[in-house]
Amino acid sequence: MKLQNTDIKPVVLCGGSGTRLWPLSRKSCPKQFATFFDDKSLLQTTLERVSLISPGSEVFTVCNEEYRFIVRDTAKLAGVNCKNILEPIGKNTTAAMAAAALNSEKEQLLLFVPSDHYIPDSKLFSETIKKGIHSALEGAFVTFGINPTEPNTGYGYIEVYEKKNQSMKVKSFTEKPNSEEALKFIATNNFFWNAGIFLVQAKILIDSIKKYAPDIYSSVSESVENQVDDLDFIHLEKSSFSKCRSESIDYAVLEHFTKIHMVSFAGIWSDVGSWNSVSKMAKLDENNNTLIGQVRSLNSSGIYVHSPSRLAVTIGLKDLVIIDTSDAILVSSKCDVDKIKEVVSELKKEKISQGEIHSFASRPWGKYHIIDEGKNFKVKRISVLPGARLSLQSHKFRAEHWIVIAGQALVTIENKEFLLKENESTYIPNETIHRLENTGKIILEIIEVQTGSYLGEDDIKRYDDRYGRV
Repeated sequence: MKLQNTDIKPVVLCGGSGTRLWPLSRKSCPKQFATFFDDKSLLQTTLERVSLISPGSEVFTVCNEEYRFIVRDTAKLAGVNCKNILEPIGKNTTAAMAAAALNSEKEQLLLFVPSDHYIPDSKLFSETIKKGIHSALEGAFVTFGINPTEPNTGYGYIEVYEKKNQSMKVKSFTEKPNSEEALKFIATNNFFWNAGIFLVQAKILIDSIKKYAPDIYSSVSESVENQVDDLDFIHLEKSSFSKCRSESIDYAVLEHFTKIHMVSFAGIWSDVGSWNSVSKMAKLDENNNTLIGQVRSLNSSGIYVHSPSRLAVTIGLKDLVIIDTSDAILVSSKCDVDKIKEVVSELKKEKISQGEIHSFASRPWGKYHIIDEGKNFKVKRISVLPGARLSLQSHKFRAEHWIVIAGQALVTIENKEFLLKENESTYIPNETIHRLENTGKIILEIIEVQTGSYLGEDDIKRYDDRYGRV
């Protein structure tokens, strides 16, 4: 067989919430957007890694509409040319992969990778992926297995049985075995951790979804037919996509597909699924501690401390995880830290905002950070990029005071426009149409004081927005 079209298009899947990494990872900013290693987010390192496979080529991402500007800005930081497919609602990997395949040429080799994995050896990763090309072009679904280093019960396992070119045939998949099974698995050379990375031709993927999950194919294909292409973004049509069944590719297709091959990856890999897995990947000092940020430690060992924004001091501690953010602190023994998912679930039930929402947020025009809040008031620090502007908007329940602390603002209040410079301020009553714009060459910084009976982010009516928000 003559091999053709060996170019690989990476597809980065940006789903997942990562509640086990609370309080750094939350619904408003999942773990793929958080910074754990080398001052880069997991998404940025993933984009940089996959861009080496086909240098200069376009990369797809599949993400929720809510995160589109974070993904776009991260791609710019990574220096990667991205087209971002936007899901109106998350529907698991089968729907996401189908959307990417239906937006590709039929012969295209697609590499599907999670956005939240830690793989430091990018060169070895690229070389490993290319070992699967031959099998993929012969119609196989190629998956990638990690050489297991311990009987981990948190990972799925792949069993292989026969070598085929540079890959091995897959005999079975086992999802998160018990301890006894995991011990048996690593005692042989036939079992590997399932990394959830796949290489497959678009036409093979489409045909298999059409055959084994026709309802998912029907919903996604209808959504793709009616999608809207908007520069960096592809907006999948909401009505059809929302009807789609939510199921992973493992259950929807791979349980039924017969021609599955695996290529083993011998490098360091982690799915960064818990604070313990993060601490295992981090650099240790002479006391087996990892201290990130403004941390001082005395007579402490085996601790992982993350405190980037304020001074943290530990004395006489052992085997603890301490994560400090501006609005929440986690202190846990390493043996119990995986129970954080239960705590987050309780926070959500009690409607405690820190369970899901960060005090900071990225926006297409910049970002904001909630400095303080209480009954009937909230204080934000707002940063607006040069040339950017907020939507023309009004609020039913709150008034706002704006104080410029750096830069220059063009303010619109009803039909009046005026400039605000450093140390100047203005007041916007509730139900007043207004807008903020940075007409200067440096980042505009303002302090916004909100007052009113309701201060939720959903109290906003937009009349005009260059970013297409409603």
